[in-house]
This record gives sequence, structure tokens and C-alpha cells, in this order.
Amino acid sequence: MTTPEGIAPPERSLAHAVGASWMSAPYPALVADSTGGVVQTNAAAAALFPGAVTGAWIDDTLPPWLADAHRGLARHRGDAPVGAPARPVRGRHDGLSLEAHPTVGTDGDVVWWLVDDTDRSLAERALHHEQRRTAFLADASTRLLASLNVERCMETTVRLAAEHLADAALLVTPAHGRRHPVASCAGGDVVRHTARVDPTEVTGLAEALQGFPPVPSRWIDPASLPAWAVPSGFDGTAGSVVVTPLPGHGVPAGALILLRRGDRAAFDAAEEVFAGLFAARAGAALSAARLYTEQADITATLMADLLPPPLRNLHGVEFAGGYRASQDAERVGGDFYDVHPGADPSRESLVALGDVCGKGLDAAVLTGKIRNTLHALLPMCDDHERVLRLLNGALLTSRHARYATLVLASVVRRGGRVRLRLTSAGHPPPLIVRHSGAVEEADTAGTLVGALPQVRARTFHTELAPGETCLLYTDGITEARGGPLGDAMFGEDRLRAALTGCAGMPAEAVVDHVLMLASDWIDTNRHDDMALVAITAPNSAHLTAVDGSTPGRYTT
Repeated sequence: MTTPEGIAPPERSLAHAVGASWMSAPYPALVADSTGGVVQTNAAAAALFPGAVTGAWIDDTLPPWLADAHRGLARHRGDAPVGAPARPVRGRHDGLSLEAHPTVGTDGDVVWWLVDDTDRSLAERALHHEQRRTAFLADASTRLLASLNVERCMETTVRLAAEHLADAALLVTPAHGRRHPVASCAGGDVVRHTARVDPTEVTGLAEALQGFPPVPSRWIDPASLPAWAVPSGFDGTAGSVVVTPLPGHGVPAGALILLRRGDRAAFDAAEEVFAGLFAARAGAALSAARLYTEQADITATLMADLLPPPLRNLHGVEFAGGYRASQDAERVGGDFYDVHPGADPSRESLVALGDVCGKGLDAAVLTGKIRNTLHALLPMCDDHERVLRLLNGALLTSRHARYATLVLASVVRRGGRVRLRLTSAGHPPPLIVRHSGAVEEADTAGTLVGALPQVRARTFHTELAPGETCLLYTDGITEARGGPLGDAMFGEDRLRAALTGCAGMPAEAVVDHVLMLASDWIDTNRHDDMALVAITAPNSAHLTAVDGSTPGRYTT
């Protein structure tokens, strides 16, 4: 019975105030006075603390964490309202996790209500453990997928495994010939090498490399590990080993060997399962990196045949080419050029420069088809119109429903002059730079190839005197937009003006000059593919330098 002010009558203790019902409560409860003596306990508390009988001291009968909490309340009992619950304390006793809730009386007595929260504590620890594992797997996936380099992916895998799963880790990937690429980590140092290893020497390794489920760790005897399976930086003796496969895309990506020292607890079943989860992510990343590497190698091989070839002087004629794809990230596009040398100086060399409809890889594939077809038609290159008709027929029967513009140039040197036969098929006509600086347009025209059943073309004949140049170019040069406002085309007038100053220049200098002006004009704007070829009749005398810096002299 309490007064209206909520203060217990001084003649009654807190034990009497709470009533007798607490004695049969299912939760342990006990009352202790301000001096640390046990006043009363209910049946549940007596079973939990057998020595906590009336008159006993809490230091002798209660766990230290609870006794310390009681003394702290006794020292500060005036700081809290009478009858108000104080902050609960938590601790362990006989393998149980207990939460003790105190209520302080006016006489200094404290009622302690204890709740068994062992299951909740275990669930919280398990949840926290799983959250840490999930966070690790997410971070591991991010780090593993950060690079598509196979070697770096292998290094990241063993480093993460050694840091978070074991004391050392060894990654064995499928054999290349008779040797297996291997990466290991122990003590923070990663070693990567290729070695001859016998997977049958490690229990479960041969099966893991074939993608079979892992064998339990208890089946693997650490003492039977061969020397190559123990990383050089591993400190101590292996006491537990896990071998788990790295699943890949269709084929296994390898196998992971985890080692733990003998002075630590062996891998349990849950850790083996978690190692498998990590290995699955590592295998996916490693497989993706290997697939990317293989595709990059294939692409590089194909690119080598699709890229414009380097040009050089042939049979007394200077040739130079320039190329810039529409996207800086791409190496090939829809513009192309080729020079097919004549069998000897008396035979014509064939130059082909073209522009395929479209951009990117699709255009590059069609470009490759056109170049290969032209190469096959070289025996007929004395008749440009016939070559264009046969090429047109080949494109019309292709699965690529695209067309191309093209210009052909047959080149041969006779005496000190270069003879040209120029034929355009829907392409901008070549420009001829005379020694005087005058720029002429070749009088050739025709229909594009790959679009109509019939093609028609007109061939133009001309000669180049020493120092004169014929420029073949694609419309990516003239239609490049830029300038002060960024929307004006470079145009034929600017191209002609640029060529006026190129009289007497070598072919390579002409190409560099035009490409530089066009690149400066577009700046960072989007643009089409650009390609150009310069054919120059070399001067009979040219200036040479002795050491690259002193004045030169004319030679013939």
C-alpha cells in the first residue's frame, strides 16, 4: 500500500509492498537491501542462485556483474524516483544470458527481476554474424568484379580468402597444357606462378577442378599435403584444410584451397558452406575475366586485319594514309583504304578508298568483305568498271543490306611522272594539287555499290609531275562540323585552301596537315569516320639534313 505521493510507508519494506504474488512468478526475482544482504527470493531465483537465501550476502551468492550493479544502485538511490525502474543490466550465469531489471524502494531495498534472454542474444549474435558475412560477400563481389584482368582477379581472390576465411589460401586454375596457373597468399604476400602440379595429391582437388561438390574438410589430412600446396609464407603447421570448387560459366574456373593453422579451431560445417559461397562469387568473376580476355584476343586478331594498313613508298611513288574512327573508343569503322602493289615497277598499283554506310563493328565487318573482294579482283584491275560491277554483285548477295561509296586509283610511274587512272563510285572525286598550288578536281563520277542492280562509272586519266599530289578522301573530312559555333562544316573550300599550301610537300606531310586541320576544326564534337590517302610524285631533288638540326643540302 503506497501513499498518494507514491512513497511507501516507512514501516513497510519493499518486499512487503510488492505482495506475495511475485513469489510464484515464472521469472527469477529477488530482493536485496542497501547493505548487500539478500532479503527474499522467489522459487525461480532460488533455483537459479541456490545460495541466495535470506540473510546471505550478494557477493557470495550472485554473479559479480549483478552484485556490482546492486551496489551502484545503493550508492545512487537518491538520484531516481522511488518505485521507478532503473536501467537494466546484462550478464551471463551458468551459460545463460540474463537481463536484470531493478526497482528501488525508499528503504534502499532493490527488487531484481531477471529475464532469460539467451535465445534472443544468440539470435542477435547470429544476425550480426550473418550481416558481417553478407557485407563481406558484397564487398568481395565488388572487388572481384573491379577488374577483368585474369591475373588480378586471381590475386584478389587469394588475398580476400587469406584475410577473412583462413590463414592461407591457394588458387589452382585449369591447366594450360601441362601446367596450372597458381596464385597463393599467406601473411599478406601474394605469389602468382605457373607450375606442374598433380591435383590427385590433394584430396578432393582433382574433383573440384572438374566442378564436383567439395569433400568435407574432416576427410582431408593436413599432414598429407604436398609442398606445392602450402604457400611459402605460411607460418606454422596446417591443422585444417578446405578444398572447394570455383564454378564458372559452363566450365569450372578453378579450385580454392584454404589452410588454417593447427593452433586454431578447425573449419566447421558452416565455415565450409560460407567458403563455397565466396568461391562461387570468385569463380563467376574469374570466369568473366577469362571470357573477356579470350574475346579481347579474338577481337585483336580480327582488328589486325580490319585496320587500315601502314603505307610506304612503292615503285618510286609516295603513298601515305590517315584514319580516324568516329568514336575515340573504337579502332575501326566504316571508312577504309588499301594499297595493292603492282608485281613489278612496270605494273600498276591499285589504291582503294571507301566509305561504308553505318558506323562501328557492323560497318567494319562489311568493310572487311569489300577489302577481301577487291583483293580477289586484282587480276581485273586494269578495268575499273568491271571491278565495280563484280563488287556490286557480291554486295547485293550479301546478308548485309548496306551500300558503300568507293574510289579506285591505278598508279604507275613512267619516267619522272606518275600516271593515274581514277574512278569514283558515288564517292567525292579526288583532288589534285599541282606544283603551282592550284587544286583540281578529278573528272570522275559513278553510282555507289551495293544498292542498285547496275553500276556505272567514268574513269579519269591524269599525270602527276614531281612534287604534285592526288588526295583521296572520305566525306568525314568535308562534313566534319565544328568551328567557332560548333555547327559549321569543314567543307570543300577549306579543304582546297588547306591543299593549296601543300604543293611540293611529301605525301605523309599532306595527310598530317589535313588531318590536323580537320581535328582542330571539330575539337570535341561528334564526327563521322575520316580516311584519306595521298599519292605523290616525289621531287627529283629534295633537301636532306646531316644530323637533323644543321642545314641540309639538295641531292638527286
